[in-house]
Amino acid sequence: MNPGPLAGLRILEVGHILAGPFATMLLADLGAEVTKIEPPGGDLSRQVGDAYFASINRNKRSIRLDLTTGQGQSRLGELAAEADALLVNLKPSVIRRLGLTYDALRRFNERIVCVAVTGYGLDAGDDPAFDYVIQAATGVAALTGDPDGPPTLPGYSSADNSAALTAALGLLAQIVSGRGGQVEVALRDVMLAQLNYRAAAYLNDGVEPRRMPHGAHSYYVPAQLFPTGDGYLALFVTHDGFWRAFAAEAGIDGFPTMAERAARRDEVLAAVTRALTADTAKGWEARLRPLGVPAAAVRTLPEALDATPEMIVRAGGFRLVGSPVRVAGYQPEFRPPPRLGEHGSLVVDGD
Repeated sequence: MNPGPLAGLRILEVGHILAGPFATMLLADLGAEVTKIEPPGGDLSRQVGDAYFASINRNKRSIRLDLTTGQGQSRLGELAAEADALLVNLKPSVIRRLGLTYDALRRFNERIVCVAVTGYGLDAGDDPAFDYVIQAATGVAALTGDPDGPPTLPGYSSADNSAALTAALGLLAQIVSGRGGQVEVALRDVMLAQLNYRAAAYLNDGVEPRRMPHGAHSYYVPAQLFPTGDGYLALFVTHDGFWRAFAAEAGIDGFPTMAERAARRDEVLAAVTRALTADTAKGWEARLRPLGVPAAAVRTLPEALDATPEMIVRAGGFRLVGSPVRVAGYQPEFRPPPRLGEHGSLVVDGD
């Protein structure tokens, strides 16, 4: 079997729950050797449940260290000397107190890359910054939901997961540079960056974003969820070619240009809604996909997993969603998550 593209890369991870562990698991799936440095009680996600822990910690090693002790700090230095990178997600004050910055570790290894995932930045204090708090603080919650109802959340940890992807990118970018150094990724900044065109419309044209019914796109029409004869359909018509193909299949006349559809949004949506009642969501999906029209029936997560068995992998006794990155000639080995301290422990019993 070919080695992974990140084979030979040694990464240390310190942190809890989601953002940091998910970032390093993605790297481990690609062949990096990832070692979790866990406190005496372990990563807090172990307390959530075995399946939760497995979902973000497969393919890793675990060393149990008490970084508040001199012995723990000495061992951290030894590990840092042999590592390419350290990724940590903790409060800024804890990151500094435990010596998990580049300034603290460079004496052991000038080329180590230290990535800090925090809520607002290493110099921004310790204000609580959990995922849902960040979604509220950055405008995501205000953009989600029906315009006549309260703001809401998308139902999964979008800020943590997005920060994980960004942190993995930042870590690899600094390694490619050939220089050690400090990299920061703040959950707040990640979510603001993902509001790219919404933010640009406000900053340049003064257009304040607003919630649209059925999650409608602010520029493209029709691009939203629609009720059908049975179930809901996501339809995303972005240019005139898509519209011609959809309109012919749905029996809708008029509105040939993107500009006209945007200007006559209400009329377009009414016409599309009427037409879609003639079939089910899955029926429309089957009819529109061969035409190249972007459309999908709204599925539950169980339905989506059943429809994509190729994405389900086994890691020990766990069934998990596999790596989203596919590299030609490389097939990841999905190993189960490590037991606490499975690969070493430097903690006095009873601590």
